[in-house]
Formats: sequence, structure tokens, C-alpha cells
Amino acid sequence: MSNAIYTSLTRQSGLMREMQTVANNIANMSTTGFRKEGVIFAEHVKSTDGAPSLSMATALGRETLDLQGTLKQTGGRLDMAIEGEGFFVIGTPEGERLTRAGHFATNAASELVTADGHPVLDAGGAPIFIPPNAGTLGIASDGTISLDGQPLGQVAVVRPLDADGMQRQDGVLFRADAGFEPAEGQVVQGFLEASNVNAVTEISRMIEVQRAYELGQGFLDKEDERIRSALQALTR
Repeated sequence: MSNAIYTSLTRQSGLMREMQTVANNIANMSTTGFRKEGVIFAEHVKSTDGAPSLSMATALGRETLDLQGTLKQTGGRLDMAIEGEGFFVIGTPEGERLTRAGHFATNAASELVTADGHPVLDAGGAPIFIPPNAGTLGIASDGTISLDGQPLGQVAVVRPLDADGMQRQDGVLFRADAGFEPAEGQVVQGFLEASNVNAVTEISRMIEVQRAYELGQGFLDKEDERIRSALQALTR
């Protein structure tokens, strides 16, 4: 197989991965707390004896964009959004995970949980208890939850120590293997953060990637035809 085909195939593979990422971003434009994802491309250059160097591009990883999403008022007393940097800490069977999705409720044990039933953790890594039939519930900008003026606990707001090393585990959950530390983001009660995906930008990008992929496929078709013609001429 020629170097041109190898190079084109790696390019096509990367473009396909980017197309899948863009499609996932578009599908989650309305998902609360969703963070846009992008593909990171890297170029490998290898020298060849007596010939021009060979350059190949591959999609090595993904990046999560931390742009602030729009805050939308819901009026829900347990709905929370983070303005600025930071994530909520969620306890899952697989370990602690980070999220920007703040649509919370209470379970049968009166613990603050996510829509999937995972407990929301406080600054000490413990679940937060909300008494049933609670009176006036307030949430301060530092995450402190109070009932009728009496503190109940503090929702943890953290940032990963290695933001580039975060791994997406679910649509809005992230794993931070390097750990995390307190962040300076402000908690806003009665609001939810919308997805930070820009629909116009993503659709435009999808069109660009699709055209680039079609161009590459056209080159591969012509290269295949050229090789077939050469083989047929040699075997006559």
C-alpha cells in the first residue's frame, strides 16, 4: 500500500472521529450541564531514505471546553448552577465523579441526589441530608445549605488538578484521576446551567468535516483506480 493511501486513511479515521464528536455535541445541545468536546489532532513526521519525508495526522485525544453555559432560572429550591469555575462532586458506585449538572432532589433517605440517584457530596466527601418537610431552604454562594437560617451542610465545589486529564464517564459526569481541590465558583440557587454547545458553530463544523471527509474519500477512490489501472497494464 502506498504512503499516500496510508496518510489518507489516518486522516479519514481522524475526521470520522471528529464527526462523531461533533454529532454528540449537537445531540446534547439541550442537556443540562453538558460540556462541549473537541478532538485533538497530532502530526507525525518520519524521514524516508532518499525520498521526501512522510507526514501523517492522527486524532490522539479529546478536550473538554470549560466555557460557561447560560444560566436558566427554574425556581427549584434544590436546583443549583455554578457561575465560574468548578464542578459538583457526585458519589457513584465507581467512585467520585464531577459534574456541572445541578438538577438535584432528595431520595427516600432524605439525601441530596442527582436525577440518577447518586448522592451529592459535601466538602468532606459525605452525602448531604435534607430533613423532610423542610421549611425555608437557602443555598449560599459558597454552597452552604441552610434550613430556616441553620446550616445543614456545604455542597462541594471543586476543580480538577489536571483539567486536561479529565475523562468523560457519562454525558455530564467526569472522572478526575489526578484529584481535585476547592474552586472559587459561585453556587446559584434556583438556576441550572445550559449546555455550552453553540448550535451554529457545531453545525458549521459538521459541514466542514463532512466536506473534508468526502474530499479524502474521492482521493482514495482515484488512487485505487490508478493502482488498478497500473496492475492491469503490467499484467497484459
